[in-house]
Amino acid sequence: MVIVTAMVGTTASLCCVAACSLVVVYLFYVLWLVPERVRADLRRQGIGGPRPSFPYGNLADMRRAAASKTAPLPPAAVAGEQRDGGIVVHDYRHAVFPFYDKWRKEHGPVFAYSVGNMVFLHVSRPDLVRELGLCVSLDLGKSSYMKATHLPLFGEGILKSTGHAWAHQRKLIAPEFFLDKVKGMVDLMVESAQVLVKSWEDRLDRNDASAMDIKVDDDIRAYSADVISRACFGSSYVKGQQIFALIRELQKTVSKKPNLLAEMTGLSFFPTASSRAAWRLNRRVRWLILDLVGEIGEDDGNLLGTLVRSAAGGVGVAAAVAEDFVVDNCKNICFAGYESTAVTAAWCMMLLALHPDWQGRVRDEVQEACTGGRAPDFPALQKMKNLTMVIQETLRLYPAGAVVSRQALREISLGGVRVPKGVNIYVPVSTVHLDTELWGAGAREFDPGRFADARPPLHAYLPFGAGARTCLGQRFAMAELKVLLALVLFRFEVTLSPKYEHSPALRFIVEPEHGVRLVLKNARPKC
Repeated sequence: MVIVTAMVGTTASLCCVAACSLVVVYLFYVLWLVPERVRADLRRQGIGGPRPSFPYGNLADMRRAAASKTAPLPPAAVAGEQRDGGIVVHDYRHAVFPFYDKWRKEHGPVFAYSVGNMVFLHVSRPDLVRELGLCVSLDLGKSSYMKATHLPLFGEGILKSTGHAWAHQRKLIAPEFFLDKVKGMVDLMVESAQVLVKSWEDRLDRNDASAMDIKVDDDIRAYSADVISRACFGSSYVKGQQIFALIRELQKTVSKKPNLLAEMTGLSFFPTASSRAAWRLNRRVRWLILDLVGEIGEDDGNLLGTLVRSAAGGVGVAAAVAEDFVVDNCKNICFAGYESTAVTAAWCMMLLALHPDWQGRVRDEVQEACTGGRAPDFPALQKMKNLTMVIQETLRLYPAGAVVSRQALREISLGGVRVPKGVNIYVPVSTVHLDTELWGAGAREFDPGRFADARPPLHAYLPFGAGARTCLGQRFAMAELKVLLALVLFRFEVTLSPKYEHSPALRFIVEPEHGVRLVLKNARPKC
């Protein structure tokens, strides 16, 4: 009996050891051998990169480089013409992607690196960027890196979907951002901007002052949220603003340190504190959106109504799938139309505060458009060439999207480089936008005049992405930015506050880590 029990125990131990060994072998295969084959394929083509280590690839190097981020700069050191330690301040790459700078110097404009078992191809060579922009094949999809972590925020909406699912969603949503629709939304943009300007005027009046020092970010976000709420939710835009507040909170939660185990395994939920918080916020956003869906009428012409009708029109589509389509794309549109525009407006005001000459030019053309006390309409916005150039230059120096990311859904050829299936292709937008070969010796300086004569080549200017996946809402965003800046600059002169700290930070998009503080002064009589 004792012998039998001992044999059973030994067998169980051996089985346990064998199972553990199989798990170790499997993990080694998945986390090292598979990506190493991909890296070896790229090395044979002459593409180098930093040496990875098991099991996290180059993650340790990336974290060490990120930990050495420089301190925020005071206003006196911010101007593009001034330098701090030899570094032009508008070049934020050393702060946001220090590891890219290091690796690019060591390995050139095209190199490979790894995060866990995921292989990335860093591309900043103009000819390859051009090829990427020209590619319309569905074989290039959105990068899957961090998709599991970002799932509560984006779901399977248009920003993260790939292949035919993305093409179908784009076909349904694109018409809502055609030029004729944008023209019809200018009035609601003006109404929202007037609310913001009036709030600042009232604050000046209450303090009986000719100038005030304020942090503008939250007010600009409120404007952007109001505009997209009216466009998305129509008469229910007040409820829509609750959704925006939650989406902002959700963004902060999921932009914290990513769960690498989730990314490597593809599993979307691990019971960490941040993941539980993200999914709780996601459920609240979902309930609010579906609550508004119940109020949609057949003739509602807002974006939410369009999504609901598109979902209902799918033949054989289950109710749960239709709900996911509406909720995910509603979150995607809200995030893209709200956060990116608000952050760009803040950067734009910062740059105009630094450059009073350009601020004066813009104010003069806005004053002409506002003659007789009328608010700018779409034709007036189209005539504001100086304002357009200022926005374009802001998007060049501080693009909201830090990278253009794609993933090879099958093996493809890109500018003579054979890209294996599954490789994530990353184009660092700031590196392309600051390339002196593309933009000249003054690439890192604020000069809106560079946009006066001709549009830059598509592969040199990527503020709204590249190729077939270029942002649908860019006309909407440009109109929204023009309206806000026009009304603010007509009413106020802006200068940088002594309290402003310049510290670009990556939280999905590149935003002012400590906000933008400005001094607003009375400029002219009310429009």
